[in-house]
Order: sequence, then C-alpha cells, then structure tokens
Amino acid sequence: MNTTTTTHTTLRAQGFSCPSCVSKIEKALMRIEGVQKAEVKFASARIEVDHDDRVSVQALVEAVRRVGYESTPAAF
Repeated sequence: MNTTTTTHTTLRAQGFSCPSCVSKIEKALMRIEGVQKAEVKFASARIEVDHDDRVSVQALVEAVRRVGYESTPAAF
C-alpha cells in the first residue's frame, strides 16, 4: 500500500505585480507531480500549496523561479 502524506506549504512571493501572474504561478506549480492544489493570494503575496511528500519545498520555489518570480518558504 502506497501512503503519502499531504503537506501544506506557504511561500512568500516577491516580484509579481499583476493578477495575470497568479495563473502563471498556479499552472507552473500544478504541473509538478504530487501537487494537489496551488493557490496564489495576490493581495497578501502568499502562495499556498498542498502537496505530497514526493515534492520538496525547494522544488516549489524552483517552479516559481522558472516562471520569473522569487519566493521563499514562510513561517506562517
């Protein structure tokens, strides 16, 4: 039986200034195998991601970077 743990990760985003950035970031994150949900909160510059244990926080940060934005893991 394959059991995976779902983790909720919040990233602080930097560098986006328009709502169209939201869908670009969400699509990039959803392309990662193991990501179940990705939601960008434009007003608070937060990216919330639900993913399984196959996905590292660094992989999420890299996916955001590949589409042109910076992000860092948030403590809250």
